[in-house]
Amino acid sequence: MPPPLIRRVVIRNYKSIAACTVDLQQLMFVVGPNGAGKSNFLDAFRFVADALRTSLDHALRDRGTIKEVRRRSGGHPNSFALRFEFVLPGGQAGQYEFQVAARAAGGYEVQSESCQIDSAEALAPPHYYRVEAGKRVASSVMTLPAVLPDRLLLVAASGLPEFRPVFDALSRMEIYNLNPREIGAMQRPDPGDILRRDGSNAASVLQQLPLPIRERINAHIADIVPGVSDATPRTLGSQETIEFRQAVRGQEHPWRFLAGSMSDGTLRAFGVLLAIFQAGAARPGVPAPLLIGIEEPELALHPAALSVLLAALHEGARHCQMLVTSHSPDLLDNPDIPPEALLAADADAGMTQIGPIDAAGREMLRKRLFTPGELLRQNQLARDRHAESDPVGGAAGDLFGNGKG
Repeated sequence: MPPPLIRRVVIRNYKSIAACTVDLQQLMFVVGPNGAGKSNFLDAFRFVADALRTSLDHALRDRGTIKEVRRRSGGHPNSFALRFEFVLPGGQAGQYEFQVAARAAGGYEVQSESCQIDSAEALAPPHYYRVEAGKRVASSVMTLPAVLPDRLLLVAASGLPEFRPVFDALSRMEIYNLNPREIGAMQRPDPGDILRRDGSNAASVLQQLPLPIRERINAHIADIVPGVSDATPRTLGSQETIEFRQAVRGQEHPWRFLAGSMSDGTLRAFGVLLAIFQAGAARPGVPAPLLIGIEEPELALHPAALSVLLAALHEGARHCQMLVTSHSPDLLDNPDIPPEALLAADADAGMTQIGPIDAAGREMLRKRLFTPGELLRQNQLARDRHAESDPVGGAAGDLFGNGKG
């Protein structure tokens, strides 16, 4: 199993999250009740990918304005900050961080941004840059592009070989909130390189997947939905859809049903499997995701099917980092889920807290006295309130401890 792309994330004042610092494994489960802020945690990853693939302005406007992104309060903070510590596929470690502040009339500015990455050459010094208040204050590269107050420099710096690996990796994070209606609707063809967040290009993605990957998806969907034997892409005029074969009582051969005739549970399960297994579909010129986040994949699934879903997540984690939000005890009913793979989320007065589970929970899991699902049923899968949650100081002190905002 490869090392996780993101080994630690630090978040400050992002939506409902005041402050959290968490270490991540290759497969992680963020567990908590509805409204605890689990989706906001995943959205921090999507925000970075969106800001790099499009622009910072687009990422903010897609979520409303900066007022909708920074945590609301009576006064301060007027900024939010994110820090990702990573290990690239080539083995280089590093970190990327930025802080964005609100300005009058809905404006914003990048207060600070920094990037550091180990050199690919042995014993060579790392590559780095640091920007504060729209000015470069340090850099290992003399040809750094111009700094603009409303842009992330990493986008322009991706034209430099020193920083391109960071841009490529962080822009290949995909977060999914799959919509069965979009998966079941007739779809316009597209290149099918990456599944869209809602699954609205599922037919094109399935069409482009290698046959062995499609066979793995079909094997899992047959285990999750009894009677369904396979799913294949189908073109109807200028549009595409997915055709399922399903056994019908009294019929010798399976009947064929278009996606629009299938249940929400079947379509959602298929979309989750497609999101998971696309990471293993290496194709020339089509970089696969390095991190995939899925919001509550257990929705609309029968509890008996969740062990199959869990196996699929483990299989997908062989190819890329997987982050999953859930409040399902049935999904977590497996003694082989280590305590390090669990993060507990809760909310107090609208403020999200996320951290590792407490010492008592970790001890019970290590001794295999309970599964994570059994602890969740007993309301014993709780966040460790003694773990560090304030990111000020330490390695993140330059960014988060500068007193701004």
